[in-house]
Amino acid sequence: MESKVRASLKALRLLLDRPSLLWEFFDPVKLLLLSMKFILRTFFKTLRLLLGPPLLLWEFVSRPSELQRAPALQAEVNRQCEQLALFHYKTCPFCMKVRQEMRRLALPIERLDAQPPGALREQLGRLGGQLKVPCLRITDKAGNSEFLYDSGKIISYLQQRFSPA
Repeated sequence: MESKVRASLKALRLLLDRPSLLWEFFDPVKLLLLSMKFILRTFFKTLRLLLGPPLLLWEFVSRPSELQRAPALQAEVNRQCEQLALFHYKTCPFCMKVRQEMRRLALPIERLDAQPPGALREQLGRLGGQLKVPCLRITDKAGNSEFLYDSGKIISYLQQRFSPA
């Protein structure tokens, strides 16, 4: 018991001799940053919860009609789409824009929801280099993947590759 008291007194003397140690532990700037991070995350989670359902409803109501192709041509497009995957967030407006174009062009591209923390999110960051959505993964015949970011670039790519001539 006496050794614990001595150790506590020694620690107290150290703190009194070097007050900077106390400030390193209770750094007001770090505490402020942590609290701001918590407040911002809570704000955006709440915003997503409130605006998400109306955005998804709007996407459903305003979905475009699909492009009609000959069955053989659509089968070829479906085969080509097996090499593509879209990393997206369900309620991201830019992702919705890309999904609308995918529907308009009748493209059955795999959709990977990267919003929840987990394997898909980690894969996007590790392979693609950025945790940014929307992101289109384009895999060539050799198995090499290229990642295309930005909704405008993705839509342009899909239109150039899959729009009827």
